[in-house]
Amino acid sequence: MNIWDQRFAEPGFKYGTEPNAFLRESASRLLPASTVLVPGDGEGRNGVWLAGQGHAVTSVDNSGVGLQKAQSLAAEKGVSLQTALVDLADWSPEPASVDAVVLIYVHLPNSIRLRAHRALARGLKPGGWLILEAFHPQQLAHRSGGPQDIDMLYTPEQLTAEFAELLQPTWVWQGETTLSEGPGHQGLAHVTRWLGQRI
Repeated sequence: MNIWDQRFAEPGFKYGTEPNAFLRESASRLLPASTVLVPGDGEGRNGVWLAGQGHAVTSVDNSGVGLQKAQSLAAEKGVSLQTALVDLADWSPEPASVDAVVLIYVHLPNSIRLRAHRALARGLKPGGWLILEAFHPQQLAHRSGGPQDIDMLYTPEQLTAEFAELLQPTWVWQGETTLSEGPGHQGLAHVTRWLGQRI
């Protein structure tokens, strides 16, 4: 059992059942009935919400326990959710296969991040959207969630460089916000938000 299986095996939903606020704001850009890939969706809060908006959603994660809870949440909400147990270290979507990729607090180590990010970007159809929110290195001053490893925290400049020649950034921001996402994300946080479109 990996660390995420252990975390998600605890009662309740670690990050709540409501979608991330930045995702909720950004999803208006998606065309109706878009195909959406949600890597690192854990217990499914974001994928289930997107499915409830009428999109065809595939949530992928390396925690089978999390994905089981995602399917339970989807059933509770009366929506259909595809799930796949994968490791982003060695998995890639089919090129030009989806309309959107949603990365919400998917903190990858340096050893796999660049390959994984570029593979996910290539999975987008031309004009497709990538919606990303992650903790900024300045999050280390806060105790509202996230890894305590600066190499797993993202600056806007770093993301723009990693997605170069694949995605055109359309909105990039970093700053403080207040999180209320289950017991896992609570309180003042310093985040990076990155929105880009497939070239």
